Amino acid sequence: MSVPGAEPIVALAEVRDGPLSIDEVVNAVRHNSAGAIAVFVGQVRDHDSGRGVASLSYSCHPAATDAALAVAVEVSGSRPGCRVAVTHRVGDLAVGEVAIVVAASAAHRDDAFEVCRALVDAVKSRVPIWKHQVFTDGSDEWVGVS
Repeated sequence: MSVPGAEPIVALAEVRDGPLSIDEVVNAVRHNSAGAIAVFVGQVRDHDSGRGVASLSYSCHPAATDAALAVAVEVSGSRPGCRVAVTHRVGDLAVGEVAIVVAASAAHRDDAFEVCRALVDAVKSRVPIWKHQVFTDGSDEWVGVS
């Protein structure tokens, strides 16, 4: 007997140059077999490593969306019945703007939390997106560039 919603599903995986919608990502993973939806929202903060952040910009490789989809497929496959979605923003962002939204739905909260965290970690470590921070003291740094 097949259980509705038991197959892993990637509902959304995109890298975008405009504002992100938390509601869009949550609605993408919503389904009747899900008893839990875990959501992560990453936003630009006003400091990093003890220094004030003046501005921030994300850039990416042209294959970043394909990479986001690949990691989402891999992560969703780790827990049957989970549905995942991720969007990541590129371009210039102001302090307080949303940079990444990840959601995972599952029958139970433990699976939703675990898959959501795994997807955030996989996107941050394996999707070719680079962050350029300019600090209030005039210094700057690139994050994610080897």
